Amino acid sequence: MTFSASCQGAAATDWLAAREADLLPVGYFHVVFTLPAEIAPIACQNKAVVYDLLFRTAAETLLTIAADPRHLGARIGATAVLHSWGSAMTHHPHIHMIVPGGGISLKPAPAEAGGTRWVRCKPGFLLPVRVLSRLFRRLFLAALADAHATGRLAFFGDIEGLRRRQAFAAHLAPLKRKNWFVYAKPPFAGPEAVLAYLARYTHRVAIANSRLMALDESGVTFRYKDYRRNGQARYRTMTLAADEFIRRFLLHVLPKGFHRIRHYGLLASPGCKANIARARELIAAPMPAVDPPAAHDAEPDAATDHRPPCPCCGGRMILVEVFGRGGAPRGPPSGAASGTRSR
Repeated sequence: MTFSASCQGAAATDWLAAREADLLPVGYFHVVFTLPAEIAPIACQNKAVVYDLLFRTAAETLLTIAADPRHLGARIGATAVLHSWGSAMTHHPHIHMIVPGGGISLKPAPAEAGGTRWVRCKPGFLLPVRVLSRLFRRLFLAALADAHATGRLAFFGDIEGLRRRQAFAAHLAPLKRKNWFVYAKPPFAGPEAVLAYLARYTHRVAIANSRLMALDESGVTFRYKDYRRNGQARYRTMTLAADEFIRRFLLHVLPKGFHRIRHYGLLASPGCKANIARARELIAAPMPAVDPPAAHDAEPDAATDHRPPCPCCGGRMILVEVFGRGGAPRGPPSGAASGTRSR
């Protein structure tokens, strides 16, 4: 019994070669955005809509907080990968983001620094996870409520009652007070570690062949990790009846044409090559003597956030530059606040 196609390896190799060319000589962070368990049944029945909202709101959260001068004050980039499974193939939607440790400044640097500069993260620290969690929660719940109001969600079986507006609002109400899970891991140990991670996670399916142990009349036996345990007790085996094993595996089949790897900010496709070249140029330049932005544990105020949405991805546009009437405007860098799907 195997679940990997031969073409998958070739696709992963080609994709990794392209990613290697885009790596910057900086530390890379691993950020994970996870949906609460209460959302998982809705996501399972509305994969295309909810997974797309997960991508968009996670990316908007990351780009917005990074652009805030109280935090990094820079345009950053990210590669996002969707996973919908836990170790035992249960439904567990979450986004893995690989993020360079810094970005291109949004405000011009002092005159003696020569204009735009590369803004480095603090050692071992990207952005405050509490701030990311709160903004992610607000953006996602607002987007999900809008999808329900516009009739883009379907409900059947055990959650059929959520079709009603009041029932749906009551289901979401406790989630506005619940702590949402955003996890930022320490930086990778160099570009090689980034590629090794991408090789393992970007093109994998719900279960790797290496975890399959046996298939007999009792069912399918496989290895999994129980994250509620510590040490060697975490590594366990499970046997599922064949039909239940197949049911769990099919939970993670994506809608036709859905892209589970997407790039945002500096790494968005329209301006990626130019942005990477500019970032390398700025990283190599001497660092100006400027004070780092003060870190405040606050997110942008929804009542005063009047930035227009991006017509492409729906994310909030980030102001890059303002021009006088007499000047000939140069267009803002492409992909300033939008993410593009990998092709």
